[in-house]
Order: sequence, then C-alpha cells, then structure tokens
Amino acid sequence: MDASNARVHSFGQTEINWDKLDKTKFYVVGAGLFTGITVALYPVSVVKTRLQVATKDTAERSAFSVARGILKTDGVPGLYRGFGTVITGAIPARIIFLTALETTKIAAFKIVEPFKLSEPSQAAIANGFAGMTASLCSQGVFVPIDVVSQKLMVQGYSGHAKYNGGLDVARTILKSDGIRGFYRGFGLSVLTYSPSSAVWWASYGSSQRVIWRFLGNGSDIEGAPPSSSKIVLVQAIGGIIAGASASCITTPLDTIKTRLQVMGQGKKSTARQVVKNLIKDDGWTGFYKGIGPRFFSMSAWGTSMILAYEYLKRTCAKDV
Repeated sequence: MDASNARVHSFGQTEINWDKLDKTKFYVVGAGLFTGITVALYPVSVVKTRLQVATKDTAERSAFSVARGILKTDGVPGLYRGFGTVITGAIPARIIFLTALETTKIAAFKIVEPFKLSEPSQAAIANGFAGMTASLCSQGVFVPIDVVSQKLMVQGYSGHAKYNGGLDVARTILKSDGIRGFYRGFGLSVLTYSPSSAVWWASYGSSQRVIWRFLGNGSDIEGAPPSSSKIVLVQAIGGIIAGASASCITTPLDTIKTRLQVMGQGKKSTARQVVKNLIKDDGWTGFYKGIGPRFFSMSAWGTSMILAYEYLKRTCAKDV
C-alpha cells in the first residue's frame, strides 16, 4: 500500500496499492469492520474524556475509579454514552479519511522518490504527509461529532449538564451558539489530530521498514515472501510504536481541546484560559490527564485498526 508504483520491495508483495482495490467492497466491508473495533474500544474513549475534564475536587482520579463510577451509576450503557452519534458520523468521516490517505500517499511517494532518501525516511515523509492531509480533509465531519459525543460522555459528571441524547445536545448547541457551536475547538482539533495522524502514519510506515530490515527482508534482498503470521506481527508492532509516539506528543493539545469542547453553553473560555486553569489546578502534569487511557486507546485502536485495514485491503483486492 505504501510503495510507489515505480519501486518494488521484497516486502512490497504484502502491500496493495489503491488502484488495485475494489472500492465498493472496500467501503462496505470496511464500515462493518471499523464499527466492530469502535464497539470494542469506545469505553476507553469515555474514560479518557472524563479524566481530561475532571476538576481538582473530583473524587475519581484514575481510569479505574472513573470506570467503576460509571458502572456503578449507569451500568455498561454508561460506557457507551454518545456511541450512536459517533457511529453515525464515523462512516462518512472514515470514507473521506481513507480515500484522502491512499490517494495522497501514492502522490507523496512519487514526489520524494527523486531525493534518493533511505526507505524508512521515504516512508515516514510520504505516510506522515498523507496522514496529515487525510485528517485535515475529514475534520469538517469529525469535529461536530466530537463536540456532541463528548458532551454526552461527560454529562452529569463533574458539574456538566445532562441531556436526552444526541439530538438534545445538537438542539441545545444550535439554540445557544448556532452552527459555530458545532465547531468549538475546531482549530485545536486540527492542531491535535493532524499532527497526531501525521506522527502515527509516519511512525507506522517507517517502523515497518526498519523491522523488516532487521528481520532480513530489506529492499535489496531476494527471497520468498514472508509468512502471513510474520506480516501481521510486524504490522501489529508498527501499530503499537505509532500509537505510543502519537499519544505522547499530542495528549496536551487533546486535553485542552476536550475541555474547550465540553464546556457548558454560555461559557466562552478561550484556549488560553483553559491552559491557565489547567496549570493553576494541576500544574504542568494537568496537560497529561488521561495519558494512560489515551495511550492505550491510540495503541489498541491503532493496532486493531491497521490490522483490520491491511486485512480489508487484502480482502478487497481485485483479481489480477
């Protein structure tokens, strides 16, 4: 998927270019696969979001205590607050993201190839640029979904308002702030998710190549293609490395963005005020609230997503 058409690597046999995919099958099967992953990992997002908006007076100071509190108060459904909203918006957002990712990646590889950089460097630049572009293209859908779902995630927690579902949140936002209310924190979302996506895909693309070289499957080595289990293992390790890198770099911005987006209507705090309050209440460590769940979420989601994504591409490859 990452190699340009002009070059063939020994592990290029494991990669499938965008033009070799059955697009209809890709989108339909992909919607089901990624929905399943979202169901499995959504509770981690709820816990992470609550940790990020918790005030210094909140008794629940750890991921486990937050999860216990949710289960005690609302049961398992409490871990899925806002899920319907996320699923509704996730399908079109992912179609936009994946299409932009793949088409941009092909173009980016062709651009960097004349510079004769090392293979990991080429992969990092092309994948990183593609990830950033895909994130920018999909933010118009992702941000409103984020705003509504996060308000549902934290409703009734640490002083936040309660709602009767996603439509109630949407009506409240429209009444108070108009359409602009759905894009509260849009700039921070772009500053958070675009670098995060760039770092994730750059780390994934380059780490795969480093691992393959370490295992003796570099571009200058002839031989039989690696086994399916070996391919999956390398992709999984690449996903974990990518998730760790992205979560450590972008958690502070994600914390600020989340706090800004879940503020009650009528509260017009700016990002600067959010930063000042975080430092005042928790010091500089406040920027890393929820780092544990965010790290787990990005690593688990990233690894699950990339394995499903690579499987999806193999499943939807056209017969040649």
